[in-house]
Parts: sequence; C-alpha cells; structure tokens
Amino acid sequence: MDKTTSNEMWGGRFASGPSAIMEAINASIDFDKRLYREDIAGSIAHAEMLGSQGIISPADAAEIRRGLETIRTEIDEGRFAFSKAREDIHMNVEARLAELIGPAAGRLHTARSRNDQVAVDFRLFVKGAATDLDRALRALQEALLARAEEHAATVMPGFTHLQAAQPVTFGHHCLAYVEMAARDRGRVQDAIRRMDESPLGAAALAGTGFPIDRHRTAEALGFREPTRNSLDSVSDRDYALEFLAAASICATHLSRLAEEIVIWSTPQFDFVRLSDAFSTGSSIMPQKKNPDAAELVRAKTGRIAGSLVALLTIMKGLPLSYSKDMQEDKEQVFDAVDSLALALAAMTGMVSDLQVNAAKMRAAAGAGFSTATDLADWLVRELGLPFREAHHVTGRVVALAEERRVALEDLPLSDLQGVEPRIGEEIYSVLSVDASVASRTSYGGTAPDGVRAQVRAWRERLDAEG
Repeated sequence: MDKTTSNEMWGGRFASGPSAIMEAINASIDFDKRLYREDIAGSIAHAEMLGSQGIISPADAAEIRRGLETIRTEIDEGRFAFSKAREDIHMNVEARLAELIGPAAGRLHTARSRNDQVAVDFRLFVKGAATDLDRALRALQEALLARAEEHAATVMPGFTHLQAAQPVTFGHHCLAYVEMAARDRGRVQDAIRRMDESPLGAAALAGTGFPIDRHRTAEALGFREPTRNSLDSVSDRDYALEFLAAASICATHLSRLAEEIVIWSTPQFDFVRLSDAFSTGSSIMPQKKNPDAAELVRAKTGRIAGSLVALLTIMKGLPLSYSKDMQEDKEQVFDAVDSLALALAAMTGMVSDLQVNAAKMRAAAGAGFSTATDLADWLVRELGLPFREAHHVTGRVVALAEERRVALEDLPLSDLQGVEPRIGEEIYSVLSVDASVASRTSYGGTAPDGVRAQVRAWRERLDAEG
C-alpha cells in the first residue's frame, strides 16, 4: 500500500497511519494525570517500604522520595510537561524521576506493576471522592434542617400523583430530604469501609517474590489493611461501581428536589422563589425568570447514572485479571465526581436561597378538599363508624362541597347533618389545614411539634459525628 492510499485510509489526524491511532487509543495521560497526587503518594510509600525491607538501599529510597516530591511540586505549579508518548501518569512520573535522580529511579518499580499501581491510585482517588461526597451531603442536611426549623409550622399541600392529598408542613417536606441524604451518606460510608484496602503489592496479578511489607504500605497510604487476593486486587473495580451506584441514587434524590423547585417556582404554584444567584432570564421574554440551577441539577443525574451504566458495561465480560478495557473506568468516575459535587453545591445553595411564599402554600393546602381524611377519621373516632362507611360518608360530603363550590370547613352544619345526622359542631375543629397538620402527632408525622423534635434529634446526631 502506498503512502497516498495509507493517508486516505487513516485520514485527518491519523494521517501517519496505524501508529498514530494506537497512540491515541492507548494513551490515557490526558485524563489520568488527575491521579498524580495519588500516584506519587503510592510511589513514596512503596519506595520507603522497599528501603526499610532492604530490597533497595536507604540512599536510593531517600533519593526517590526527594525526586517524587519535586515532581509533585512541578505538577502543582503547572511546570510539568506531560507527554502523550509516555502513555499514562505512571510512566510520565517515572521518566521525569529518571531525569532528576538518574539510575536510582529504575529501582522504584521493583516488586510492583502498573496493574497494582493504577489500582491503588484509583482506589485512593475514589476513597477521597467518597469522603468529600459524605461531607457535601452533610452540608445539604444542615441547610435543609435550617429551613425545616424555620418552617416547622408553615402549612403546604402534600401531594400524591402531583394532586393535593393532605396538608403537611414545609418543614416536614424538608426533613424528607434530610432522611434521603442520610441514607445516601450511609451508602457512601459503607462503600468507604469496603474499599478501605490497599492493592499495592499485588504486582501484575500473582504477587511478588520480594520480601515486601504490604501492611506497612497500606498503613502509610491510610488504608485499613491490604487486600487479600492478588488476582482480585488488580482486576476488579467494584469499589468504583459502588461509588457510582451511591452517586446515582444521591443524584436521583437531588433531581427530585430540583423538579419540585422547578414546579414550585412557576407562577401557577408560586410557592418559592429563587434569587438571581440561581436563576437566569430569557433572551427574548423579559418577564421570565428561569430556575436554571435546578434544571441543571436535574440534568446532571443523567450523566451520573450514565457513568454507572457505562462502567457496568465495561466490566461485565472481563476475565481475570487485568484487561486494558479498565482504562475506561476513570473518565466515568471523574465525570460523576465533578457532576455530583457541582449538583450538591448548587442544591445546598438553592435550599438556603429559597424565598418561601407561606401565604400561597397555605391557600393551596386547603384546595382539593385536602382535609377529607380528617373528616373520615373524626367519624371513626367520635361516632364509631367503620372506616369504610366513614369513607363513604366523607365522599358524599366532598361531593356536596364541590357542588356548592366551598371548602369543607365552610359547609353549614345543617348540610353536614343532612349527610350524617350525628355530626356535631365539634367537627369544625378538624376541618382546617392547621388542625389537620397539628393532629398528625404519630412518630414521624407532620405535626409542627414533631417536626421540631426531629430537627433537634438530627442536630444532635450531626453534632455527635463531630
């Protein structure tokens, strides 16, 4: 094949032929350079262990550490020249180390492989990202608790099927998301416990014959213990999958709250308003104020869930141990980490920023005969009717109110007694939205005193975490 035909086949940026394609598909430095801190930390721990075990000389170990710390500073300050020809962060660092300290750099790779090197780098990164996620979720909880306390008695409609169902309080609604965030944190904390094992020392796949101390390197890197199987150590990415699964569920929770903010901020609802800090205008309609921050949080969920599905698909057919397919794990996790961090920061900001229109919420809370269940409960409690019969009587009362176009509490007693003669004046004590929410005193209910008690309990729980 002549050069012209070759260029036409490969085309454009790959005009030089197969080698250019191989470099482009094989190199990962464009994204895995993000792991430089983890890579250097792992290398320092490994070199110091090699020195302490007498596998390399203490002098070489000290030189390696000095060179690696210099490289870290160079990258921190933007003075490091990354090379795509050197494929990845590991070889870029190692090549620069050789330039700085000479032949001693070649001793660093004793008793390890790029397989366990990338495994420890990536596990360190995911563990750090999970720890950051836990902190960000706590900040969201604190913002929600502040609003829950402020609005413990602010009445709003509770919905099922997006139809007004029963009155609740806005504080109670906020606490629902505190609970979701708590479960998100639980999943993240569980994932951290499972990933808290160091794969360093597993080498390529079978371990090493050198007398290394894996417990020492695990401790130096902040892991609880080393992994127990060298094949598993280099070949699995379930810690990344578990992180992405927890991130996807968390993002779904954020998306639900974002959707509510979008709905609540419409003129038709007008329950809340976002300041200009979290809104944008329209390029053509001057009256518009769009909840773009909430919409973008909602959209980020698709990216995060997509990263989970992508990595599941990458891993699903891989035999043990390492395959190059796993190079595709990092971009998915990096994107999910960045997307979720931004979404959480935006949601925490919006929760604190929201201006609540309590009057509009209260007016809507009584719409749709939302205290009908309170009427049915009163009939059961005070008149001894079976609930199904009380449900039937209440349905007739609702139909009457609908016909008269009045709220239940505005029906005359004579009309109520026309449906059920034993109804007395005291029925009006349960038909207002305030009376309805105040009556929901069961544990976890929407009664304002219960909401305040839950806020106090959550604050005590968070304070106990330190």
